Amino acid sequence: MEPIIEFEKFTFKYRSQVNPTLFDIDLKIYPGEKVLIVGPSGSGKSTLADCINGLIPFSYPGESTGTLKIGGKDPKKLGIFGLSKMVGTVLQDTDGQFIGLTVAEDIAFVLENDRMEQQEMFRRVNEVADTVEVRPLLSHAPSELSGGQKQRVSMAGVMIDDVDILLFDEPLANLDPATGKKAIGLIDRIQKEKNKTILIIEHRLEDALYKDVDRIVVIGDGRIVADMKPDALLSGDTLKEQGIREPLYITALKHAGCAIKKEYRPSHVETMDFEPYKTQVKEWFETTETKKRAAEEKPVLKVDHLNFSYQPGKPILSDVSFTVNKGEMLSIVGKNGAGKTTLSGLICGFLTPESGSIELNGEDISPLSIKERGEKIGIVMQNPNQMISKPMIFDEVALGLAVELTLEKKLRLFLTMSLRAYRVPEDEIKERVHETLKICGLYPFRNWPVSALSFGQKKRVTIASILVMKPEILILDEPTAGQDYRHYTEIMEFLKRINEEQGTTIIMITHDMHLMLEYTVRALVVADGKLLSDDTPANILTDEELTEKAYLKQTSLYEMAVKCGISSPSQFVERFISYERTVR
Repeated sequence: MEPIIEFEKFTFKYRSQVNPTLFDIDLKIYPGEKVLIVGPSGSGKSTLADCINGLIPFSYPGESTGTLKIGGKDPKKLGIFGLSKMVGTVLQDTDGQFIGLTVAEDIAFVLENDRMEQQEMFRRVNEVADTVEVRPLLSHAPSELSGGQKQRVSMAGVMIDDVDILLFDEPLANLDPATGKKAIGLIDRIQKEKNKTILIIEHRLEDALYKDVDRIVVIGDGRIVADMKPDALLSGDTLKEQGIREPLYITALKHAGCAIKKEYRPSHVETMDFEPYKTQVKEWFETTETKKRAAEEKPVLKVDHLNFSYQPGKPILSDVSFTVNKGEMLSIVGKNGAGKTTLSGLICGFLTPESGSIELNGEDISPLSIKERGEKIGIVMQNPNQMISKPMIFDEVALGLAVELTLEKKLRLFLTMSLRAYRVPEDEIKERVHETLKICGLYPFRNWPVSALSFGQKKRVTIASILVMKPEILILDEPTAGQDYRHYTEIMEFLKRINEEQGTTIIMITHDMHLMLEYTVRALVVADGKLLSDDTPANILTDEELTEKAYLKQTSLYEMAVKCGISSPSQFVERFISYERTVR
């Protein structure tokens, strides 16, 4: 069988760079294969993908040596249009792919350009909509869809042209765990039923392995570090050496001193043979203590009987009440569309509740403006493109400091008509911006335009722009979406440090169950506008009924504990988390 994608001694260098981004790539992918591509940010994964879908060289020019063939043909001769008939790409930021005013229009866009007869067009749209399960949404506007629905529509938009290769760029980045499982399941079904060649670029390795893949290609520093079967890869240390997060149950086994062997099928917790490891795992559990962090019982934020609707009779939040203590690091979890982001909008003043109250340090904040709340409560939105307003990275991060005015300063400004006197001094701005950029891994790019950054890098810019303001409460909507493990760890360790050392209260809205387990001692579970639970992450992620209701996913540590005969799976999870914090 001839490969459908073939790189041979392929090297690529962008015009703006001195050194190549891809070095000596040898890679063959065959028709009908499903290949997972992993690697840290900046490793060359996206560049490799852009070579396959034609963005390189047609949108991002550069110099290449060696050969690349798609379907046995030279991509340069096919052109971007010819490649689009063979390769369909579903972007991480699905909003950037929508063109039509309705879902049906968006799916049909390619067919309309091809001047397809209308009746046949309707048939094709309905057929592909059924395949990705969005038929009931055809009349909806893209803006009305959840993250998971948007992704399915994007899939339909590239499948409508009957492409041979489907390329998914971070398909799990903005999805709740249950929807993420469905997305991986749908991709798997499409591959099997339609015999498509599937390429998946993903940081969330454990979640991406929910369904089998044929191979995992590991990219590091522009080179292929490994190209292996999943079981073989997980039995070695390549992932850890490259800064890629291993599945949690694999890490737990290694903590217990277990040697991972490929014959025990370690790529899936459901099918892995844990029998040879039971004794070691039990011994580790019995000899490991849980160290709990003491929380200060001093309320800083109180939400009391909060109700909100966008439309009459359709409540988004119903009678939500909770208290956040000073210095807490708290997560808010639940399915897409549950009301989590709406809740943050109410706290920050972007929305006005129908009833109920919000107090900050014992005082009602309803009289405060968005600007006044923003001086005390900083928020980092899920989509970085909604926050960025400056063309250059330094200017974007410095923006808040350059206009930072308290009410007292506003009065003085009015009396003196002097703006410059009440700005943060320029030397201090520079120092604080540079310090924050270093923490967020962006210092080398401080003089770059924002437009040159990846989605994940833009995310870090928005986090930096809020952190530099030193707010009392920091709310982050999906702070780690699109981040590799190294940058994930850097950002989270920084957040942990300002939480512990400066007493900054941090609230994170997240779909990342790893984040929830590793960094927060308490979590609020929101589903269908109601607060279902206020408990420890370990208790939440070992509660089968609760995880199902809230579209969460039971941690693989729970299933591992059950299979190893641990008497208390929730305690096992707690001890793993505690141990991880001590060895991190």
